[in-house]
Amino acid sequence: MVAATEIIDSSEQLATELVSIVGADAVLTETETLRPFECDGLTAYRELPLMVVLPSSISQVQDVMKACSNRKVPVVTRGAGTGLSGGALPLPNGVLLSLTRMNDILEVDVAARTARVQPGVTNLSISDAVRHLGFYYAPDPSSQIACSIGGNVAENSGGVHCLKYGLTVHNILQLKVVTVDGQLMTVGSEGLDSPGFDLLALMTGSEGMLGVVVEVLVKLLPIPPVAQVVMAAFDRVENAGDAVAAVIGAGILPAGLEMMDNYAISAVEDFVHAGYPVDAAAILLCELDGTAEEVADQIGEVEEIFRTQGAMGTWVAEDAETRDRFWSGRKAAFPAVGRISPDYYCIDGTIPRRELGRVLVRTAELSKEFGLRVANVFHAGDGNLHPLILYDANNEGELEKTEELGNQILELCVEVGGTVTGEHGVGVEKLRPMCLQFEDAVLEQFHQVKAALDPDTLLNPGKAVPTLARCAEFGAMHVHKGNLPHSNLERF
Repeated sequence: MVAATEIIDSSEQLATELVSIVGADAVLTETETLRPFECDGLTAYRELPLMVVLPSSISQVQDVMKACSNRKVPVVTRGAGTGLSGGALPLPNGVLLSLTRMNDILEVDVAARTARVQPGVTNLSISDAVRHLGFYYAPDPSSQIACSIGGNVAENSGGVHCLKYGLTVHNILQLKVVTVDGQLMTVGSEGLDSPGFDLLALMTGSEGMLGVVVEVLVKLLPIPPVAQVVMAAFDRVENAGDAVAAVIGAGILPAGLEMMDNYAISAVEDFVHAGYPVDAAAILLCELDGTAEEVADQIGEVEEIFRTQGAMGTWVAEDAETRDRFWSGRKAAFPAVGRISPDYYCIDGTIPRRELGRVLVRTAELSKEFGLRVANVFHAGDGNLHPLILYDANNEGELEKTEELGNQILELCVEVGGTVTGEHGVGVEKLRPMCLQFEDAVLEQFHQVKAALDPDTLLNPGKAVPTLARCAEFGAMHVHKGNLPHSNLERF
């Protein structure tokens, strides 16, 4: 057994070595300086790290990783800390590697339509930097004003426009990654394809388990000539869900197609006054972009589809100010819901669009069974659900009840042919539903991939992919898609 004094001595030695690499102001060890890093956006889980290190260059990241690897000290990489699945939750015996000081846009290549950026660059700042050139960066998470590109890569983030323009993985070309032992490797290429295995896709969404992303080459898209939003109100949530499937089924590909239910509508309208109809059971926001002619045609077609599907009314944003106002409500939905409940728990799951109506009805049933309100705000066009479970952590046992409800919603997503995450990642939040979605052999292969790149399991250990032993602790059984009746959900 290792004595406590030996652990303290080892920690102090590591801190001294890291100070020599990054400087005294970039190594935090005091409790009060560690507090801001104790959690990410999943605030129900908190832990103080052993220390926080804030490198400002690739070479410093390499040297930090070498030092930690040599001492077998685990490392959790953190961006802006806006993640919602506990992916950046620190370890009490590990280093938290914060990349926020690496925040420069290194190069913009207009001819190639790319930008080379450091991981600490915020999502929105890329679009701001190239807007005068007529370009923008497409993925736009609701937290885009704060979230960092490195974190977007780690979680494969999306946003309201991912239906047409894709997730992070579809909008990057190349990564520079520092391995667990401090080597620097480049994956992907500046071209459309590169030989060998597709390590770019492997790294994207790997949640800091395979390497440390230190540079990203992103694609830039030309700003569309015209973008218009049509809002539709429905008196039944399932009608709104069916309308989403009808739009896509008609061959229309909106830039964004978002849905909110009445809980979310009321909270948002009180907060930002976006002009939402507060008597509606649900609203849809559908954005069409392209040339003026095609947008005009598609707006009319979408309005007709909405009316056919039972819309109580439709409203078209005729100018940029109204369009921005409509979207401001959707972008502010999470903080708005936070105003009507002491706490809320944000779930992230994805389902086939055809199942939207069924899943929303079942979610409402589960909400009643658990006695917890659920506000639905989500990327309806690509079936990415974000149910917000409203609860009060001050009430004993209510967090545990909330987590159980969240698990059952995710199990429902798997049952209908979906998956347990769309853009928030697994982190520590979704280990149990991961056991349900994947068979043992698949989970074992995931661990084999990690072992090839991180043989000592030092990079973000215990996250994203549960071990078979952990699954046994959960008592989880596999969900065979489409074969599990709703009544059986109660067994998990």
